Amino acid sequence: MSLYGIIADLRREHPTPAATETLDMVVAELGRTRDNLKDAVAALSDKPLPPGGKPVLDQLVERARQEGVHDLDYGPDPYDKPPVEPLDEGTLGIGALLAFTSVAGIALAVVAVWIGLKAILSSGSG
Repeated sequence: MSLYGIIADLRREHPTPAATETLDMVVAELGRTRDNLKDAVAALSDKPLPPGGKPVLDQLVERARQEGVHDLDYGPDPYDKPPVEPLDEGTLGIGALLAFTSVAGIALAVVAVWIGLKAILSSGSG
């Protein structure tokens, strides 16, 4: 069973506001610890739990240990700092070509506006 499956079971078994608030706090910490319950519980040790929340938390930890999902490690966060990839010559050439065509397109637009304004202004005075 997954860690979140255990939490869902505990929500059904303990439909009290204290249990719900405690489990919500655990889920919030799991988001910060990348689903590591051991680290989440350690972070919660500094925060006050709702009255009656400690037994639910203890039950969660015990069930997670029995299921082997207490101390999960998914490695480093892939979204924290993605690895820098080397820029090959083909990608560099495509980037340069895109930059050149963008600048050329802007220049042509400026020339077209200038010619259009010149034509409008010269036709109005004659």
